[in-house]
Amino acid sequence: MEASSGLVAGSYRRNELVRIRHESDGGSKPLKNMDREICQICGDHAGLTETGDLFVACNECAFPVCRPCYEYERKDGTQCCPHCKTRYRRLRGSPRVEGDEDEDDVDDIENEFSYAQGANKPRRREEFSSSSRHESQPIPLLTHGHTVSGEIRTPDTQSVRTTSGPLGPGDRNAISSPYIDPRQPVPVRIVDPSKDLNSYGLGNVDWKERVEGWKLKQEKNMLQMTGKYHEGKGGEIEGTGSNGEELQMADDTRLPMSRIVPIPPSHLTPYRVVIILRLIILGFFLQYRTTHPVKDAYPLWLTSVICEIWFAFSWLLDQFPKWYPINRETYLDRLAIRYDRDGEPSQLTPVDVFVSTVDPLKEPPLVTANTVLSILAVDYPVDKVACYVSDDGAAMLTFESLSETAEFAKKWVPFCKKFSIEPRAPEFYFQQKIDYLKDKIQPSFVKERRAMKREYEEFKVRINALVAKAQKVPEEGWTMQDGTPWPGNNTRDHPGMIQVFLGHSGGLDTDGNELPRLIYVSREKRPGFQHHKKAGAMNALIRVSAVLTNGAYLLNVDCDHYFNNSKAIKEAMCFLMDPAYGKKCCYVQFPQRFDGIDLHDRYANRNIVFFDINLKGLDGIQGPVYVGTGCCFNRQALYGYDPVLTEEDLQPNIIVKSCCGSRKKGKNSKKYSYDQKRRGISRSNSNAPLFNMDDIDEGFEGYDDDRSILMSQKSVEKRFGQSPVFIAATFMEQGGIPPTTNPATLLKEAIHVISCGYEDKSEWGKEIGWIYGSVTEDILTGFKMHARGWMSIYCNPPRPAFKGSAPINLSDRLNQVLRWALGSIEILLSRHCPIWYGYTGRLRLLERLAYINTIVYPITALPLIAYCILPAFCLITDKFIIPEISNYASIWFILLFISIAVTGILELRWSGVSIEDWWRNEQFWVIGGTSAHLFAVFQGLLKVLAGIDTNFTVTSKASDEDGDFAELYIFKWTALLIPPTTVLVVNLIGIVAGVSYAVNSGYQSWGPLFGKLFFALWVIAHLYPFLKGLLGRQNRTPTIVIVWSVLLASIFSLLWVRINPFVSVTPQANPNAVPGGVF
Repeated sequence: MEASSGLVAGSYRRNELVRIRHESDGGSKPLKNMDREICQICGDHAGLTETGDLFVACNECAFPVCRPCYEYERKDGTQCCPHCKTRYRRLRGSPRVEGDEDEDDVDDIENEFSYAQGANKPRRREEFSSSSRHESQPIPLLTHGHTVSGEIRTPDTQSVRTTSGPLGPGDRNAISSPYIDPRQPVPVRIVDPSKDLNSYGLGNVDWKERVEGWKLKQEKNMLQMTGKYHEGKGGEIEGTGSNGEELQMADDTRLPMSRIVPIPPSHLTPYRVVIILRLIILGFFLQYRTTHPVKDAYPLWLTSVICEIWFAFSWLLDQFPKWYPINRETYLDRLAIRYDRDGEPSQLTPVDVFVSTVDPLKEPPLVTANTVLSILAVDYPVDKVACYVSDDGAAMLTFESLSETAEFAKKWVPFCKKFSIEPRAPEFYFQQKIDYLKDKIQPSFVKERRAMKREYEEFKVRINALVAKAQKVPEEGWTMQDGTPWPGNNTRDHPGMIQVFLGHSGGLDTDGNELPRLIYVSREKRPGFQHHKKAGAMNALIRVSAVLTNGAYLLNVDCDHYFNNSKAIKEAMCFLMDPAYGKKCCYVQFPQRFDGIDLHDRYANRNIVFFDINLKGLDGIQGPVYVGTGCCFNRQALYGYDPVLTEEDLQPNIIVKSCCGSRKKGKNSKKYSYDQKRRGISRSNSNAPLFNMDDIDEGFEGYDDDRSILMSQKSVEKRFGQSPVFIAATFMEQGGIPPTTNPATLLKEAIHVISCGYEDKSEWGKEIGWIYGSVTEDILTGFKMHARGWMSIYCNPPRPAFKGSAPINLSDRLNQVLRWALGSIEILLSRHCPIWYGYTGRLRLLERLAYINTIVYPITALPLIAYCILPAFCLITDKFIIPEISNYASIWFILLFISIAVTGILELRWSGVSIEDWWRNEQFWVIGGTSAHLFAVFQGLLKVLAGIDTNFTVTSKASDEDGDFAELYIFKWTALLIPPTTVLVVNLIGIVAGVSYAVNSGYQSWGPLFGKLFFALWVIAHLYPFLKGLLGRQNRTPTIVIVWSVLLASIFSLLWVRINPFVSVTPQANPNAVPGGVF
């Protein structure tokens, strides 16, 4: 589809397809002449064959040679290609020479001694129409736009598999594309495995320059060798010269592109020992607590014991998945040597990047634009990157802002790549308070930076104007530039829409270079259909990207998570394209890092403990959980395929071996192993598609010998839906568009696969794609992959790959945590619960414990809120949950507290997390547990048992315009604030009551008071950030001053009442009077 050729909208069920063009669209422009290759021998044009295709003399390396030079080389020369030294085969129309073999495919006796003179005739082009499923059937228009025709670029017929996709040039005008008959055979290049695979290219090597470069290297290396010899260093001369460099490069290509950096044993061994000791101490502690009840406070004792048992269980679920933490590091230079050498075509795999957005008024278009710009400027081959923006709100504001973003990208992208700036999101680049001249040596940098900053400010003004215009919706709805009504005026009833803003070979930047593809997608929505929110939008993107570009890997980011590291995709490719990991790695998860967080991270928005401790621990088992953004997927894993596992992967993990012994090998295990091996062989050899379009249409005839591996047409359609183009794309393990795909069907199929009824009676959302059934679809999706045996990888490069925004306001933060907790409760009450699901798969034991922990943690709110109220009840009633203990029992209490402290210290030691981040995480665990988690438990029960759904609003990502962290002090009332406020008030009342009782009871009551007082103050210390958020800015008066003022005033008031200096009480007058008055 041609870039900027108009918005394509349609509905498959209603058989509608229409293109809405802009006023600035002009007439059609001719195709760029791509068939003029230069002969590397005589300098003339290589010419065309009699069929109109580019003449290719050598089927091995496609070295550009014209027909006369080819004939001369065969007749009077060496009869070999000057590049790869492979003997020339006789082509159709060429005279035979001595040594030619009998070749049935080119045996044409009538042209054996004279080839056709019509080789230079222009190739006949035919226009095609993709406006309907049946060519003769008329299409009703959605609006007053124009019908769609001929806007899809045909794939390259010179290669077996096309990775560039069907997207055409990037100008705003429609073109007529050549028609490719899918029934015609595709020329297949036979690759000799004994030769250098890097020599197989398409006219991309200049032989003369390469020879000259080789001679210079030879002379230079000879001088180096001579110098070393005369210096008397002696010994055997190691690999120098050209051959030495080539051998060194060959060795480098065999090296792994990443490595595991284990935690030093000096850090990890004490950590594990303390965990075991803590487990033993915890057992003795619980044994003492359960066998020594407090008879005069039995309800309080029983409540505390139940809470402590649950806390112990929760600690086990959280602690043991961190048993084997690891670090990883990548080698981008080795990735470049193997797949992305200078001067040669890049062999990196295509990647489709997904950006999801819903409401442009809550997710500002400027934020989304910065994310898109950072993607378009990423350090990756432009023809292998496609950016898909999912607008699930069908907002014209998003569409128009994306159009402005595409225009600005033509200036921004070359600026980023010319000066190698980081980050490549303009808003955050220009906000950096650093020396931007550091490491910049080009004199023009300052001038161009100033000009680019001015351009960006003008771009912001245009975006702000669009936002201001969108604040008030016209009564008749929005209209486009040509007067056509916007198809998405009704956000709940609109057709699917696709717009390609930037496309392959089009939409050039200011330097004349290509830009990555940029595609706007809004899936169809109709009343009566379940659309499954974000998960449904992501599945629609999977399908439409498979039809249009079909990158082998998918990377999804939220609209507010920009690329902070331009090499982030290459970091992921170090794992996904590695022979040791690629076949069994379902995704590479990057940590989330955030901008705009207050200095002390009051509400633990950074989640440092989760990302730098928990996920590192899981990386040593089966991989981290999927966290919803900043994740690069293997497309085959999302399709529900099984991984290619080795014999080592099929063995039980070390925990199972140590606990249960080795698994017995019976008939079932042999059958399982055989099936795994056979599946692995079939998967590993699937560099080309298992089926082409003809196979699918004919019902896969000719594959009766191995029915256990191949799926019938009916089962495939039941699994993936009824789109033959998409089904064919699913079999392309290395990505790319199937070579037999008819380009005329792509637009129609793209609209088809995003229709609202496409997923009916299929396995979308059940077994493939993003899994439905929870508002936290990320946990379910990752869990299903791990249950099939896939592994994931945690990649934490030195420069953070992505950065985003997080809600720093207390109410917004609690609502965000409520959504996550509710999703966990939904999974707990579903059939996908890790407690009972997936035992027939390859999910490892510790990985299962981690998933169980992710779904049961909201339940901890119930014992937590009870435990936080116990100190206040003890102070008010003058009771305690622990009886008077002996010296022996006190040892276990002391050892337990010491083990808790030592475990935390050692954990911080190997992870590198600061103690402040750890303490903020502990504080917010109590804040969230007494508020959002508690509500999530009850709302989850109501939703699952009573069917009462809860609608969530998108977290606001507005910029801070009222000063630094002004949003931090805004008070927004929500019911989530009630439980922690109650806990705070009750504990404050308990402290006042306890102190007043001790004042009136004498010195003997102060000893027991300190134990109760310690626990109450410990609760208040955990809730202190919540108290600060509750009080707001308070004219910048520190909250700690207010809290201590209230406490001290209460205590001094009690002392004043106790002393009562102004009233002298005579005991003889009233012997029954209580000293001190009111107490």
